Amino acid sequence: MQNFLGVECSATNRKWVGPNAEQDRHAQALAQQTGLPIALCQLLAQRGVNAEAVTAFLTPSLRELMPDPSSLKDMDIAADRLATAVRDGEKVAIFADYDVDGGSSAALLMNWFSRVGMQATLYVPDRISEGYGPNEAAMRELAKHHNLIICVDCGTLSFEPIAAAHLAEVIVLDHHQGGETLPAALAVVNPNRQDESAGLEYLCAAGVVFMLLVATNRLMRKAGATPPDLMELLDLVALATVADVAPLVGLNRAFVRQGLSIMARRQRVGLTALCDIAKLDAAPNTYHLGFLLGPRINAGGRIGKADLGARLLSTDDRHVAGALAEKLDQLNRERREVEEQVRLKALDQAQARGLSAPLVWAADEGWHPGVVGIVAARLKELANRPAVVIGFDEGGGKGSGRSVTGVDLGASITTLAAEGLIEKGGGHKMAAGLSLTRAQLEPAMARLTELLADQGSAEIGPAELFITSLLSPKAITIELIETLESAGPFGAGAPAPRFALPSVRVAFAKRAGENHLRLAFEDADGARIDAIAFRAFDGPLGDLLQNHAGAIFNVVGRLEIDSWGGRKKPKLRLEDASLIGEAN
Repeated sequence: MQNFLGVECSATNRKWVGPNAEQDRHAQALAQQTGLPIALCQLLAQRGVNAEAVTAFLTPSLRELMPDPSSLKDMDIAADRLATAVRDGEKVAIFADYDVDGGSSAALLMNWFSRVGMQATLYVPDRISEGYGPNEAAMRELAKHHNLIICVDCGTLSFEPIAAAHLAEVIVLDHHQGGETLPAALAVVNPNRQDESAGLEYLCAAGVVFMLLVATNRLMRKAGATPPDLMELLDLVALATVADVAPLVGLNRAFVRQGLSIMARRQRVGLTALCDIAKLDAAPNTYHLGFLLGPRINAGGRIGKADLGARLLSTDDRHVAGALAEKLDQLNRERREVEEQVRLKALDQAQARGLSAPLVWAADEGWHPGVVGIVAARLKELANRPAVVIGFDEGGGKGSGRSVTGVDLGASITTLAAEGLIEKGGGHKMAAGLSLTRAQLEPAMARLTELLADQGSAEIGPAELFITSLLSPKAITIELIETLESAGPFGAGAPAPRFALPSVRVAFAKRAGENHLRLAFEDADGARIDAIAFRAFDGPLGDLLQNHAGAIFNVVGRLEIDSWGGRKKPKLRLEDASLIGEAN
């Protein structure tokens, strides 16, 4: 990638890079062949879309992108067992993870069972007292009273807990990295099994659950029954896909595009209540799912009652939904306070160890296990290195890690568990969890550092900020933003276009809340654009722009439509800046 605007080290310590010459030529050709705006064609060119594929890319179809569910191993076994449970009216329990993906997956199944006249039992483990995934006591108890237990977003590595549930049959619907062997479940449907070849490794658990329901509906139709409509459940799949940071490629693009359309109808009372309490007055987009709704749903599992999110997403009672949404919003506020306390202490530790090591890590007594993953993500962003944060209490340590592109953290954590250096752990390439004792801490982190160094994490240079193209404030219109959005949904694996505005001055700057910054930028011709820089004061960006003294900057951000007060206007979600000149 080419260096962009000559910026080697920006205010956030990133190198700006832009499209190469081939992508520029491709974009120009697309614009000539399709008549689409050049800004959109630049994005399409960078996605590798040719002229013949433009229409299909801009209108992803679930019908065309949905593979045969039977392509996943154990899918037919799981679908047949689910259809049998419905036919015979069996007692079914759902054991779900406590995050958005787990809660959405559980809600998918609960809604589906409700529509076939069955009531499934929901069990979500407590993060602190039970930890991640199935545990022997809970599985043994559920097996006493149910014929079938369905583990969602967990279970692939739960050998002993699944063995303990021998009185019932167990289906695992998961997407976390699998080991060399699988637990003794009736079926383990997981696109990240080591023996899986379906090419759907990018799915989150809710995507796997949806595919199971497609397969089960197919069996029910063959048997002469009328199965539930699945399209109205896609809002849950979209929510989980975005909140779990699953790549928005292939089938996931169709899931999220269709799911957002369903969500805009405000038919799910739980999501409607949550949107209202989050003061979301527009149709949700991927940003809202990832940064407004997702954190609130997660708050129950992080510092509250673990099943609140799944209950909110599955309820049909507006009063219950309103109460649950209020509780989750309150818990989210508390979570932010706890997170900030842990973040500052973890940052001190990580800086003392060095932010250029193959692994950035921090651990201490009393750090809430519900926020260590968020803090790990903050450290990862700061250092551009894999990061792990661990909190200890009387029961030992629980930690969470986040990785960078090209470094498989989940596989390395799984290796630690296989080598006996931690009590348990696993995950996927970009995120993982672990449990360990105090005595295991230093040896485990040393070994993890070694494993990540072998993957090249120590050689990773400064983070690169990829920029789609240049734009002037005058060129940024509502029409342009709406056209660009046709290439969405945007998120992990398919980032929103990012534009650089060259040689602008700060016309207005005011701190908003504790660490955000509201701005307006103006170019030499007087064209102006409003902007918002979230968490600007977590680093040097906020002070640089607030104390600008009339300096000239190149700035970078993503475009959005501000609908506040019912009036639409363009807005820049500012991500970075580079000082290029002092005031005259």
